[in-house]
Amino acid sequence: MPPRSTPRHLAAAATPTPIRPGKSTERSSALPRKRDRANERLSPANASRTNGWTTERRTRRRWEEQVTPSRSDPLRVGLIGTGYIGNVLGTQFHAHPSGAVVALCDPNDEARAESADRYAVPAESRYAGYEAMLDGEAGELDAIVVGSPHAFHHAQILAGLDRDLHVFCDKPLTTDLAEAREIARRTNESDSTTMIGYQRHLNPAFIHARERWHGASSPQVRSITASITQNWISRFSGTWRTDPDLSGGGNLYDTGSHLLDAVLWTSGLTPTRVSADMDFADDEDRVDERANVLVRFAEGATADVSVFSDAPCVREHIHAWDEEGAIYLEGREWEPRTLTEISADSTDHTPYIDRDDQQSKADAFIESIDEGTEPPATVEDALRVTAVTEAAYESARSGDWVDIGLG
Repeated sequence: MPPRSTPRHLAAAATPTPIRPGKSTERSSALPRKRDRANERLSPANASRTNGWTTERRTRRRWEEQVTPSRSDPLRVGLIGTGYIGNVLGTQFHAHPSGAVVALCDPNDEARAESADRYAVPAESRYAGYEAMLDGEAGELDAIVVGSPHAFHHAQILAGLDRDLHVFCDKPLTTDLAEAREIARRTNESDSTTMIGYQRHLNPAFIHARERWHGASSPQVRSITASITQNWISRFSGTWRTDPDLSGGGNLYDTGSHLLDAVLWTSGLTPTRVSADMDFADDEDRVDERANVLVRFAEGATADVSVFSDAPCVREHIHAWDEEGAIYLEGREWEPRTLTEISADSTDHTPYIDRDDQQSKADAFIESIDEGTEPPATVEDALRVTAVTEAAYESARSGDWVDIGLG
């Protein structure tokens, strides 16, 4: 990867804005780097079907005004997808003291123009497709941020790695296990950093839970129950999220993917078999409305995971029991998650958790690049989620236990 240089449209950058105490403003021009089927682009003709990946887009006040980067040598980001999640990520990276969105692509003309104006992306760096962006911005990008529908992740991640770019991709990794394995192999062969957008890896409550089971003399997890409810079906009806050709399935591949990831990542257990029962919202049994997934682990533990997508509100609960007691994680709507420790004598304890220390996805990704460290949410983490998810869909359709293939 060539040394980072000032983006063309930021050559006369404004004075950097202040950053929080303790955050260095120095960046090396030679960044340390770690080893760590949907090859089609959406055409303008298809843009109306997905509304440029923006059908569920929610406008937020902080996006309405143009964001100006705060330094002259940012991580130069090419944003793929300018729908809701694309703009959540794009705003994080562009407002970061060490990041800037310098190019973007989306098949929807209006969505593309709106986001490009927000990030002050010049006309020559606005593209309808990701391949055109990567070719047109050759030598001008350090990283890509993928915020497109799930089925496109595989091709877009590999396109970034082919050009020696760092890659941040929103969850899930992909919607096909063979594709997920290919991405894992390619990232292991690459010097680029690749991070997946499972934000519970950055949440202090989930980090605290994980630390309980990853010490030298940690208790062994024995049983986990986890559930999340959401008005997902009604909210996303008619969008790409309920089109399985684009999303991969239903809510188990969307919000439910975060829940599966939380169970796997906090426990550190190795999933081996899955049995699942689902109610589907479509005639082809592809878009799950309710999913109940029983996972068996090599270590002898089990997890019972429930995703209900026609509820009036959002609630998240994870109970994980070991020989010494339990951890209880709870979430209401999208508020910060809380953690309670349950002792063997059934007493509760609420440990102090400093939520001010929680990193954004952009901060964690850029820090991993700069320090040459493994990102908080790796491709290997995401591969495990894809393996369990695909096995769950197969089990729900067949009625059989399905072995999980991680290799």
